[in-house]
Amino acid sequence: MTEFDKIYVTWRKGSGTRRHIIGVLQKTTDGKNIFNYDPSVEELQTKEGFTPYTEFQDINKQYNGNVAEIFGQRLTKTDRPDIQSFFKFWEVDETKAQDKFYLLGKTQGLIPTDNFEFLAEYHLTSDIHFLTELASLSQLQLPKGTLQINDELHFEKEPTNSNDPFAVKVFKGDKEVGYIKKIHSKVFYESGADRLKLTVKAIDQNGVIRRVFIKVSL
Repeated sequence: MTEFDKIYVTWRKGSGTRRHIIGVLQKTTDGKNIFNYDPSVEELQTKEGFTPYTEFQDINKQYNGNVAEIFGQRLTKTDRPDIQSFFKFWEVDETKAQDKFYLLGKTQGLIPTDNFEFLAEYHLTSDIHFLTELASLSQLQLPKGTLQINDELHFEKEPTNSNDPFAVKVFKGDKEVGYIKKIHSKVFYESGADRLKLTVKAIDQNGVIRRVFIKVSL
């Protein structure tokens, strides 16, 4: 079983606002990549001003062919001198460094100029390891120093959550410190997922904690 064969493309209007699934990038059984917009996109255009991805303007069309290559233009160039550090941070298998689909899923395709993210739907493989970012920090306003690098966290599934039936709440001791990001949370509901470990890998903080990246592994 591969780590993932489906990546949900998400978007939000701005920092602190709700994230929406706007489409799915999928690897088919014959190794091709296809992209389809979610039906909710039309409503997002009206209510929140969503604009389709530049190269994929028709929200009713199925795109195939070089879609991963087009989305892959977001990725950090592999000829950068610090690329090994980048791969190590994102838990990337360097033998797959030329696979744009794989890199988009592992690194979330984050760039500072738009509000898209690429969230892989992971499977619970024996060597699972990926990086995710805690959600809900803007609501929690955790004071600086609440979390430290290498802190071991624990989680509780929250299937009755009205916003996400796969919600997973994260704690340090008895203190709530956020949620696993949507889509990434699905793997926590697979059989055997209670063994998953959460380790703080990076923190962005000033007066309060702004961003936290955690490693998920067995």
